[in-house]
Amino acid sequence: MKIGFIGLGNMGGPMAANLVKAGHTVTGYDVAGVTIDGASSASTAAEAATGADVVITMLPNGGILRSVADDVIPAMKPGAVLLDCSTVDVESARDVAAQAAKAGVGALDAPVSGGVGGASGGTLTFMVGGSQAAFETAKPLFDIMGQKAVHCGEAGNGQAAKICNNMILGVTMIATCEAFALADKLGLSREAMFDVVSTSSGYSWSMNAYCPAPGVGPKSPADNGYLPGFAAELMLKDLRLSQQAAEAADADTPMGEAATALYSQFVENEDGLGRDFSAMLPRFETKSRG
Repeated sequence: MKIGFIGLGNMGGPMAANLVKAGHTVTGYDVAGVTIDGASSASTAAEAATGADVVITMLPNGGILRSVADDVIPAMKPGAVLLDCSTVDVESARDVAAQAAKAGVGALDAPVSGGVGGASGGTLTFMVGGSQAAFETAKPLFDIMGQKAVHCGEAGNGQAAKICNNMILGVTMIATCEAFALADKLGLSREAMFDVVSTSSGYSWSMNAYCPAPGVGPKSPADNGYLPGFAAELMLKDLRLSQQAAEAADADTPMGEAATALYSQFVENEDGLGRDFSAMLPRFETKSRG
């Protein structure tokens, strides 16, 4: 396919590189001037989109997505697909899809899970909203960039799946870190804590696959000084998106709200900025009940 790729940062760059390696013709554009070996470089987003079968975007937020959509949709040929892999608010995803439909262009919101390692290794999971026809067009690209793509239904549902998943993740990571800090103060070793919980009803991905305690369980960012695999500020972004969606849908999410407040405190008023989201554990180690 002929692909336009807009946003060649830590995630988009490796994703575009994998498409080049698979033999697709990629034209990239990034405001920072980033280039990808084997890909052509455009001077504008609209230039990257011109003539493309699929235009992929990986952008920081919904406002930027809307701005880029205003530039690229008029440049896209009828029947092409705008594939947005950013994590943005549901409303922006649905508005851009409606804008694309009016122009005769398909649109998919397809946020990802798997981080920079998944982008580099081609093992991302895509949560996809949009039409079945557009999904089928993009499926060969999902197979290159990731290991799984789940079609979640109508436009915006990919974003809905991503923020609901990450609300669970944020809440369970906080609970896991709280439990380790409590175990420390009760004199229970972290290894014993892990051995019990990882095979009992407290089992979770946060405990078993991404344990926040250094030297316990599989290797994780905790074993690398909490350098981010998934940065705390990105978790905060996703939690805020979950609460924005909850407010719009009139959904009661008290645990999501509490997790958002804790990560806000951690990132903006403590030392969480630039650290992994599992660095909540050393935060709780230093806190007393008062």
